[in-house]
Amino acid sequence: MKRSLKAGTMIYPIPAVMVSCGATAEEYNILTVAWTGTICSEPPMCYVSIRPERHSYDIIKRTGEFVINLTTVPLAVATDWCGVRSGRDFDKFAHCGLTPEQSAVVAAPSIGEAPVAIECRVKEILPLGSHDMFIADVVNVAVDESLIDAETGKLDLQRAELLCYSHGEYFGLGALVSTFGYSVKGSTIKREKRAGGKKTAR
Repeated sequence: MKRSLKAGTMIYPIPAVMVSCGATAEEYNILTVAWTGTICSEPPMCYVSIRPERHSYDIIKRTGEFVINLTTVPLAVATDWCGVRSGRDFDKFAHCGLTPEQSAVVAAPSIGEAPVAIECRVKEILPLGSHDMFIADVVNVAVDESLIDAETGKLDLQRAELLCYSHGEYFGLGALVSTFGYSVKGSTIKREKRAGGKKTAR
């Protein structure tokens, strides 16, 4: 039996990412965001939703660029701190001991300690209510070489100890369960159907 709760955001767990922004070193800032995700694969597009009162909001709106940095268990403290303190009052890179790295395409910096940096260019801003959605084109993805298998060239994000967020709490990801399409690859699935009132398996 399920109990009804008030309408709200209950799609959990979700990524906890640090969004870096700013066109010059003087205005570089980091914003922790949980409302983020993929919109389209071709062309590659994603989004972040940000409250208009946040310090990074005006920076991203003006520059039209930002970087989504995936976070890890070792970055949990910095991830949380950058979500509860304002860039108006702190240099978040300096306070958290994080390294602003030059991105490949956008002016906004990437976070050197993050294993994956997704460089984004704003395409559209949608005012929705408490948050505005920044819809963006992905213009480059930078990945730490330690996550790429030397023999196969395959990306292994499991090595990164990625961090996720669930209803006010942070979690590391669990063990691998399986891979996409495993239910139909190399196996016979028995299916039951009714034929003339009888169940048959094939």
